[in-house]
Formats: sequence, structure tokens, C-alpha cells
Amino acid sequence: MTQEKPLEKLVEGYSNTAIFRRIAFIGDSLSSGEFVTVDENGTRRYHDLYEYSWGQYIARKNGLFAYNFSRGGMTAKWYLDSFAEEKGFWNKDKACQAYVIALGVNDLFNQGFKVGTAEDITKTEFEKDRTYISYYAEIVRRYKEISPDAKFFFVTLPNDGRNKEITENMVRAMYDLAEHFENSYVIDLYKYGEEYDDEFRKKYYLHGHMNPMGYIYTAKIIDSYIDYIIRTNPSDFEYAGLIGTGIRY
Repeated sequence: MTQEKPLEKLVEGYSNTAIFRRIAFIGDSLSSGEFVTVDENGTRRYHDLYEYSWGQYIARKNGLFAYNFSRGGMTAKWYLDSFAEEKGFWNKDKACQAYVIALGVNDLFNQGFKVGTAEDITKTEFEKDRTYISYYAEIVRRYKEISPDAKFFFVTLPNDGRNKEITENMVRAMYDLAEHFENSYVIDLYKYGEEYDDEFRKKYYLHGHMNPMGYIYTAKIIDSYIDYIIRTNPSDFEYAGLIGTGIRY
């Protein structure tokens, strides 16, 4: 019998993601339901419409509560240095049972950060030569302090035609992080997702970002991937309903 692969079955109706009653989605414009408009002068404007984000589609479908801990242009460094603090995202009253983190495009392709290596995971704020993976790891550590038993899902970049070496290094970094941190899993869109080719972009993109159908599509694949992880690792999630309740288990 052939073993099922992630995204082989896209879930319709309730998925196992619904075992989490409160989830935070940490990311950039694509996690924020950002739409781009272009006026008659060619000026682009960017609009974060969170209700269109794939995280909120997942939440509405599964009857759970979702935070958008995201903003267009977000990087791991910006999130850690100021954004999360300014928005109150470290507050314990916003603690979640699961965190889905989708950061990397702006860090690696717009800001030019190096991906870094597994050794960088333990670098602190006081050390020099910080890399993408070191900032990312610090975000995870901060949320583990707030919600020690929470589950973490690290989303890779998709196969969207960007620099192959950088993308594959980023994917490797996600697996390094999942190996380092307990209760962590990789949503590997690069290996198991669709290629974001010209035909894909015709259907799902608008001025370089997703259109409404693109955000629904992304919700389906992220939701289905989390469902797959839970179904294939049931013992990891049998106490998920007690995360954050204060009930000992």
C-alpha cells in the first residue's frame, strides 16, 4: 500500500485543524489577505484585508478563533524587534494552542538576509551576524514561553520560480527548526505543493499578490496539510484540547 503524501487529499468540511480552538497566523502580506491596486498613473497601493487572509478562511471553516499576527512587508527581524511588542502579540492573554508561521519572502528576497545554518538557531539578541533562522528561532522561543505546550507549524516557500538555492536553503532551515523545537512540524509547500507557474498565477494572482481565489486556495492547502500532520501523528495531538487550559495531563 502506497503511503499517503501531504496534500494528496484536500479536506472538505471540518478538518483536524479544528482541534485547536485558538490559532495565531504569523506572517507577511500573504498571511494578511493583502490586495494590490494600481491606479491610472501606475502607482501601486497595498491593502491588508485580514478577513480575506487564508488564516481567517481556515478559522471560519473550522469554527475556531484565529489571530492575524501579520502585516504586509513583515520580516522575522521586524516582528521580533518591534512589531509584536507594539501590537501586544506577546501578551499572555493572546496565547494560542497552535502557531502557524509563514515568514521568509521579505527577509530573504527583499532585505537580503542570509538564511543561516542550524548553529544559528541558538544565537541570542546580543550576538552579531544574526541570520534569518536566528530571528525566526527567537520568535518561536518567545511563544513557547507564553504557551509551552503549543504546536508550531513552519511554512516553507512554495516552488514559485524564485532563486532555487535560497529557497532550498530556506526549506532546509524549516526542517532544522522543527528538529530543534519540540512540538514543531513543517508544512513543505516547496516539495508537495503546486508549482506557481504562469497558469497558476493567471488563476490566483493579482498584481504580484493573491486574488480572493488565491487566498481560498492557500487556505485549503494549509488546512489540509495540518490535517495530514495530525492524522499521521495522532499520538502527538491526543491532548491538544488541553493546551492552555491549565489542566495537567
